[in-house]
Amino acid sequence: MDEIKLQQMDNYRFLIPKEGGMRVPGLVFVDEKMLAEVRRDESLKQVRNVAHLPGIVGYSMAMPDMHEGYGFPIGGVAAFDMKTGVISPGGVGYDINCGVRLLTTNLQRGDLNGKVRALVDALFISVPSGVGSTSEMRLSPDDERKVFLTGARWAVENGYGTPEDLAHTEEGGCLEGADPSVVSERAVERGRKQLGTVGSGNHFVEIGYVDEVFDEAAAEAFGLHQGQVTVFVHCGSRGFGYQVCDDFLFKMGHTAAKQGIALPDRQLACAYINSPEGQEYYAAMACAANYAWANRQMLMHWVRETFMRVLNIGSSDIGMRLLYDVCHNIAKFETHKVEGRDTKLCVHRKGATRAFAPGRKEVPEIYRNIGQPVLIPGDMKRASYVLVGTEKAMEQTWGSTCHGAGRVMSRTAAKKMSKGRSIVKEMEEAGIIVRGASMGTLTEEIPESYKDVNEVVEIVHNAGLSRKVARLKPLGVIKG
Repeated sequence: MDEIKLQQMDNYRFLIPKEGGMRVPGLVFVDEKMLAEVRRDESLKQVRNVAHLPGIVGYSMAMPDMHEGYGFPIGGVAAFDMKTGVISPGGVGYDINCGVRLLTTNLQRGDLNGKVRALVDALFISVPSGVGSTSEMRLSPDDERKVFLTGARWAVENGYGTPEDLAHTEEGGCLEGADPSVVSERAVERGRKQLGTVGSGNHFVEIGYVDEVFDEAAAEAFGLHQGQVTVFVHCGSRGFGYQVCDDFLFKMGHTAAKQGIALPDRQLACAYINSPEGQEYYAAMACAANYAWANRQMLMHWVRETFMRVLNIGSSDIGMRLLYDVCHNIAKFETHKVEGRDTKLCVHRKGATRAFAPGRKEVPEIYRNIGQPVLIPGDMKRASYVLVGTEKAMEQTWGSTCHGAGRVMSRTAAKKMSKGRSIVKEMEEAGIIVRGASMGTLTEEIPESYKDVNEVVEIVHNAGLSRKVARLKPLGVIKG
């Protein structure tokens, strides 16, 4: 394995010096302990490789949950000049707009005593999950097109939620610039039966509660308090987004050479943003992003209905509202300060979360004085976090922070480690009810296969990229 040279800048920042064909340095947000874990795979090399791409601005960056991905590291952040820069499917990932939303309630932890298992069982039925899972939704071609164009807005207009949900969703649940005409029929077909499903892998629905509040003012602004019952929904664009990515990786493998772009790794297939190929990818990616927002919106609606039915309480009593929805696999056109001037950039976040500071117009008005809510799910046993965006993130990372715990173990290795164990029993002994689409899923998702999210969050908090607001603990989890 290629040993990457690093220069320590402070306790939480390490520099990969600019050398060879690198256009900018690399910047990695880790501590010394996390750095030792990071060095076990090729993610540092991938940070360095991304720094070779045309038009990259500032640094090629990675967050503490970083691990090896396709082309770009998962946990990677890179911004590109609109005139001279590129857009890359590898900088977004296969699960376009994989993201997470957090629901708050009027319920306290004690209100669920003896009821968590019934809720988990009911959610497992009402929320389709697992590899190849399908829903009963069958959309007309016209409705499919509207989903691709309008995202969560289509879902709300068709009875899945409220306008308030859209106000609490990144981009209002719709990325502009989508064009269904550039999406392959294969992608449309793969997504046709999967709208309203969680999917497989690390995707989940999690019932939890607020375990600790760190920032009282931000928690109050977000409607969070000690002991409160919460629900996480984590999923993306399913087979639709996967196929969009696959289609354009193939196309751009030829495009990069045609446009004279020298790549240190063929997985970094890309095209100039303003080229027809670059514009076409963005338009298809936006369709997949909108599909994902519609997907999470529908799942949230069914979660609300399931809670009311199982607990036999009304909507006003349960008070289930969307705190926020964030995406963590996407490329966006955003305005940031570059050498003191407002500059439009194409910001790639792959396994990284937007963390905008107070005052940004993109932050919902209700949160604008405090900053953007940042949602960081962990593994199914330890914890998850709510953070808030900071000015330091705007200055250092294009308003970005981590997205979760980050894997430290392959799925194959996790299965080997869990052989002979009863994961369901282990989780129940820890006070957590778990249901999975298969036992294979649960063995792949053992807590040990992830970094400790508490350590990841401490790094971004201490580095100033986002500030701790509250820690949440799980009570029941549905895994895909």
